[in-house]
Amino acid sequence: MKRIHVDSSVIVLGILILVIAVGAILVATVGRSFFSPGNIRDILTGMSVLGLVAIGQTLVILGASLDLSVTYVMSLASLIAATTMRGDPANIPWAVTLTLLLCAAIGLANGLIVTVLKVNGFIATLGVGLILQGVLNSNFQGSAGSVPWEFQLIGATGVGPVPVSTLIMIALAVLVWFLLDRTRTGAHLFAVGGDPEVARLSGVRTRRPLVAAHVLCSVFAGLAGLLLASRLGVGSPTVGQQGGYALLSIAAVVLGGTLLLGGRGSIWGTIGGVAIFAVVDNVMSVMQVNPFLKDVVRGIVIVAAVAVYSRRAIVRRRTRFGPGGTRTGGDAAAEAAAPAMAAASHALEAEADATEGRAASGGGAR
Repeated sequence: MKRIHVDSSVIVLGILILVIAVGAILVATVGRSFFSPGNIRDILTGMSVLGLVAIGQTLVILGASLDLSVTYVMSLASLIAATTMRGDPANIPWAVTLTLLLCAAIGLANGLIVTVLKVNGFIATLGVGLILQGVLNSNFQGSAGSVPWEFQLIGATGVGPVPVSTLIMIALAVLVWFLLDRTRTGAHLFAVGGDPEVARLSGVRTRRPLVAAHVLCSVFAGLAGLLLASRLGVGSPTVGQQGGYALLSIAAVVLGGTLLLGGRGSIWGTIGGVAIFAVVDNVMSVMQVNPFLKDVVRGIVIVAAVAVYSRRAIVRRRTRFGPGGTRTGGDAAAEAAAPAMAAASHALEAEADATEGRAASGGGAR
């Protein structure tokens, strides 16, 4: 019997609709309205910080890497921004620029360790994260700095029920979607994540897209740290770690249908995964569920979603790169990568034929 292929984005949307429906029923049992403007605002506010971190995490996972240092980058970003602003609105541009440049430098270090030193992304970013933790613990004993009220408005205002921070997150998601779907860098990142050896033989400089992904991941973590600083009014050396954003961002990416092995996924699937977590957390908060049970529910949601993905029916083995391929992100990016993939395939076949010819010649000589 012919089985039907279902795109991961459709599955994410279906899970989100199901979670919203169940959540609305549960919230109604305690006499609250799930769709009230205040509750919608709470959900969207909960999406902002995790959404920024997850967007950056999507980029490195698409390249078959990982970043566990994001929580420490967030904490450092909040501290650098708050201590540089010192409550003066005139310092906001300089503080934001300095913070993001420092975060980009951390991402560059991560990318070079992974690509040049050939250290596994898990180990490399864990090591960098521990270094940052040591810097934070030795230089800051508690909250520091002061964020001016003008900057705090970013985390406190909204357009109707939609917070400004959520609008910023969505706008940045659109930019990343464009990067992945409409640029050569995006096509190369998919290629490197799918098969780095084939990408190399195709003429793709495999280091550049992965380094760029790590730089952007740290920058997005820095933006999340800036958002937390705007909400708290100060910088904190533990604000990132307390939120558990490293593992949550990875979970949101996986829940959104991106493969941990790289080469396949979409930014909108990740946003859907973030939305699912935000709805689940909101429902449990409204119902006053034991906070420790939140992790249990999150784990169940992740396992259930991945189980659905693993049982998806596939009509046939589809090309990994090219129009109609299994990787999502748009046919335009796939078409850009297709000639390089075809050239790599021909190169591998030619190399195999040459090897067989040399072996045959050697056997005849003996």
